[in-house]
Amino acid sequence: MNMEYIKDIALKLFHCDSPTGFSANINAVLIELLQELGYAAEITNKGNVKLFIEGNSHEKRVATSAHVDTLGLMVRSIHSDGTLSVTNIGGPSIPTLDGEYCKIITRDNKIYTGTILCDSASVHVYEDAKNKPRDLNNMIIRIDEKVSTRESVKALGIDHGDYIFIDPKTTITASGFLKSRFIDDKGSVCAILGVLKALKDKKMRPQYDTYVYFVNQEEVGHGAATTDAVDEFVTVDMGCIGKDLGGNEYEVSICAKDSGGPYSYELTSKLVDLAKKNDVKYVLDIFPYYGSDIGAAWRSGVDCAGALIGPGVHASHGMERTHLDAIEQTMKLLLLYLTSK
Repeated sequence: MNMEYIKDIALKLFHCDSPTGFSANINAVLIELLQELGYAAEITNKGNVKLFIEGNSHEKRVATSAHVDTLGLMVRSIHSDGTLSVTNIGGPSIPTLDGEYCKIITRDNKIYTGTILCDSASVHVYEDAKNKPRDLNNMIIRIDEKVSTRESVKALGIDHGDYIFIDPKTTITASGFLKSRFIDDKGSVCAILGVLKALKDKKMRPQYDTYVYFVNQEEVGHGAATTDAVDEFVTVDMGCIGKDLGGNEYEVSICAKDSGGPYSYELTSKLVDLAKKNDVKYVLDIFPYYGSDIGAAWRSGVDCAGALIGPGVHASHGMERTHLDAIEQTMKLLLLYLTSK
């Protein structure tokens, strides 16, 4: 597996803002990366990138996916003092946003910078600065412009419904850690692109006809709702770490069950067997507060066996971290799955 390629595309993908529903920019990057690898892809009406790869056998159709959409914020209203109130996109951990830098993009593509803050921001002014709940009702955006009224903000072109991009602060350390917001699920996007590159480099094709989806709107529950007829679907999404769970930052997690119920027993067992026989470092796990694109596909009526794998990610929906080892193990397992009978 070409991990230098993974590091290179990670920086491209993580620095391309793509909160749920705002997919044009990231899709353009994906189309370019896929073209460089020799794949032709299309963009669906709802903003998913989709490609089809002919397999060695047409006996069945399989699919894999990762989601490009991230958590984010949107302007809810403009306060009389020129600050903004916000509404969440997906489920970011709001307390971790206090003090984060951000960008506001208007409908005519003007971009302004700002900072996400609690509205009791100063310990020299507010008695509750240290203990006021960091929730949506108490968070504001301080815009880096000379504004002090609602009208002065409106004059910039900022309005209700404008997207707010959270700075991901992406870093790859010398010791191999990937630190960033939104490793859920851009780490998995990198893994799938790495597998697609490996197929080209090795002049291999998947065993079966294969759909690959890079989906938008997973963070709000309907990313991989699709009309394609597939027999098996292995989605790639972050693995959970913490409490009594088995996951870690160095291995691929195989999920047996999440909040929506169990994944397909036979397909999950096949992935476990492939990992065991090919020395893939893995853990089998349960994700108690979690849903994936398999759930979206099943709810949309796709009649498929479904399974979930992904690199272990620490501090999900906050300042996340994983290791390149976990992405590599995920790539190994996905490649084995796609090329096996």
